[in-house]
Amino acid sequence: MSFQPDSSLVIIPARGGSKRIPRKNIRPFLSKPIIGYVIETALQSGLFAEVMVSTDDDAIAAVAEQFGATVPFRRRAVTANDTATTAAVLQEVLTDYEAVGRTFETACCIYPTAPFVTSDLLKQAFEKLKTGSFDTVMPVQRFSFPIQRALRVKNAEDRLAWFQPENALVRSQDLEPAYHDAGQFYVFDVARFRQSGRLLTENTVGIIISEMLAQDIDNEDDWRLAELKYKLRHP
Repeated sequence: MSFQPDSSLVIIPARGGSKRIPRKNIRPFLSKPIIGYVIETALQSGLFAEVMVSTDDDAIAAVAEQFGATVPFRRRAVTANDTATTAAVLQEVLTDYEAVGRTFETACCIYPTAPFVTSDLLKQAFEKLKTGSFDTVMPVQRFSFPIQRALRVKNAEDRLAWFQPENALVRSQDLEPAYHDAGQFYVFDVARFRQSGRLLTENTVGIIISEMLAQDIDNEDDWRLAELKYKLRHP
């Protein structure tokens, strides 16, 4: 099934109240604001009728528009706090579009701090969504160490204990691989998402990517590591 750009939307959720890394969404990442990479990739992919940024922040809105995104609605206080979920933000945006008579068959939520996302990966996700009739497609990464062999720190003395003692002597290669959300994007069927209110359903599939193709950015060390990875891929 071919793409239908006229019925596809990109939503980039970028609130202004980042605590751990202040102004994270528009902080310079090597040569430009980090959100700029995401906007440019979405526009260059040719997959979407509109690339919009959902924000409550004037500075973020200005940078988004500078790179070619639209900011047709401002995020409400209830979806701009620390506890608001991504799903709640997406529902708000889709409701706002419906209020002005615009609906979309498919949509893509891309996080503003995901500069590793490529047009090819977005196209792969859309092809998978359409040909497989899935609810959502998302990139995932394999945990570098078996989670079945995880340890807990039990008390103030830093004593260690297994989470799953039954796997203490099992060889790593004999344990089932585990994966985690790469924290980059979700491509989803709008009608199904509106009905379920969830991005991860029993009908969600993943695209496995390597550790070099994504980096969760929650602190300064993460930021520096992301820049190092990016420079290795873009010398």
